[in-house]
Amino acid sequence: MKSVWLENYNIEKRESLKGNINVEAVVVGAGITGLLTAYMLQKKGVEVIVIDRGRILNGNTKNTTAKVTIQHNLIYDKLLKEFNEENAKRYAEANRLALENYKKIIEENKIDCDFENVDAYVYSLNNPEKIINEYEAAKKIGIDSELLDEIELPFKIAKAVKFKNQAQFNPVKFLNFIAKDLKIYEDTKAIDIKDGLVITNRGEIKAEHIVVATQYPIINVPGYYFLRMHQERDYVIALKNAQKLKGIYRDENEEGYSFRNYKDLLILTGGSVRTGANEEGGKYDQLREYAKQLYPASIEEFNWSAQDCMTSDYIPFIGIYSDEMPNVYVATGYNKWGMTSSMVAAIIISDKITGKENDFNEIFSPSRFDLTASIKNLTKDFGTTVYNFIAQKISLPESVLEDVKLGHGGIITYEGEKLGVYKNNKGEVFTVSSKCPHLGCELKWNPDDLAWECPCHGSRFDYKGNFLNSPTIKELKYEE
Repeated sequence: MKSVWLENYNIEKRESLKGNINVEAVVVGAGITGLLTAYMLQKKGVEVIVIDRGRILNGNTKNTTAKVTIQHNLIYDKLLKEFNEENAKRYAEANRLALENYKKIIEENKIDCDFENVDAYVYSLNNPEKIINEYEAAKKIGIDSELLDEIELPFKIAKAVKFKNQAQFNPVKFLNFIAKDLKIYEDTKAIDIKDGLVITNRGEIKAEHIVVATQYPIINVPGYYFLRMHQERDYVIALKNAQKLKGIYRDENEEGYSFRNYKDLLILTGGSVRTGANEEGGKYDQLREYAKQLYPASIEEFNWSAQDCMTSDYIPFIGIYSDEMPNVYVATGYNKWGMTSSMVAAIIISDKITGKENDFNEIFSPSRFDLTASIKNLTKDFGTTVYNFIAQKISLPESVLEDVKLGHGGIITYEGEKLGVYKNNKGEVFTVSSKCPHLGCELKWNPDDLAWECPCHGSRFDYKGNFLNSPTIKELKYEE
């Protein structure tokens, strides 16, 4: 599986770190957040390097649907109700500034990245009140919006709200330009961060400022981000012979679908599920069936999936990692809106490092943690994690190797212990430890992605145990 952004596109390979070095700032993670932050720091005269455990743009950035919009589902009605009008305005203004920054960088540097302005829509199939509330909230805080009864998609809706003059682009083309003058070390894995040092498998990096841009933070304590977020996956197919849209669209229902065009393709997204909860599979088939209902003549050209960190109050954590680590910064919890959120993070963190004040620190601060606004989701997240830990203690699988069908995976017992087994269509067997090396939660098999996933915190591994997604920093132990 490969996303459309990587089609016919090669990214320059970078060397790995060779020994200990001293720098003013180091960014851990070469995805969109890390690259934008390093780019802005370098523009402000800061000596900065970027490290990544794998290749540049090899994480979730390549799997985005790349909608650049301040419209983040029904966020503004929530912000007005759970925080206050001032913070709702700051959230909107930060994301508006992010959108403007993209435009400015692309225009000034004449970057060929298929950037285009489009309107963004959130629609509801059966709950007009939610849309009306979001429209009224948007108008109250000054967002140029419009309430609609119909949209161009081929089905009826209850209501939709339109945010005018948003955008979409090809993120890999854009970031390839952003990265060209940055010092980036690939195949350089951060193992620990302490006392102004990033300890890697290639040497130690001493830095005045350290930015953790690994999507999910890799340091558990302090910070405790694993108690404050969960991860979700969404599935994507790109279709030929579908519909040419004038805007980008999102169903307000988390189980609904989103739509956008890229050149002659329609990108259809759906199948949202908590990471580790897709044991039945069928998410791609669900999308294909829906596509055939809407566009019978469509042909699937690409399919891929993406992972996102979800905070309990729907606002990213951007700022100081922890009071105990004042020279370390974090950006995480984008709640599926990574394009503007990553630019917001680059603005906030680069300002902090260079001593510039801005108005966005409070609303995005990792230390905000307003329990009154997030207690319901926090309790749900924590309960799910606890359930998965307890379930693995009281349940031993009865399956043995012979029970695993060709092309499938599962947990089996072997000599009284649990093992994760995948059996390919040729009958070859790949066996791994069943425990996530992050905090020991029992892994679940995802048949759609042929991957082992942690239902507690969202770490992921391929069927051979190779790392796919943090918070883990370790590979999964392979069992002979």
